Amino acid sequence: MEHEMRAEYEEGVLPHADTPVKIWHMVRLDGTLAMCGRELAPAAATQSAEVWGTRQGEPFCHTCGALYLREHPGDIA
Repeated sequence: MEHEMRAEYEEGVLPHADTPVKIWHMVRLDGTLAMCGRELAPAAATQSAEVWGTRQGEPFCHTCGALYLREHPGDIA
């Protein structure tokens, strides 16, 4: 299954190119429902699942990380 990372922002903040990311979540490719169950904005920034576990992917949702690892145990960065 394909995944990507999607940004969550502070409450009431609209996503724009320069909006600071509160936390990154893992979603199914092109989805808006994070693996942890949080619904994310369709316009939120995304990045490749391959940056998971790197500085570029921080801060990252711990719950999404645990669930992602269960589906991709060989992808530990």
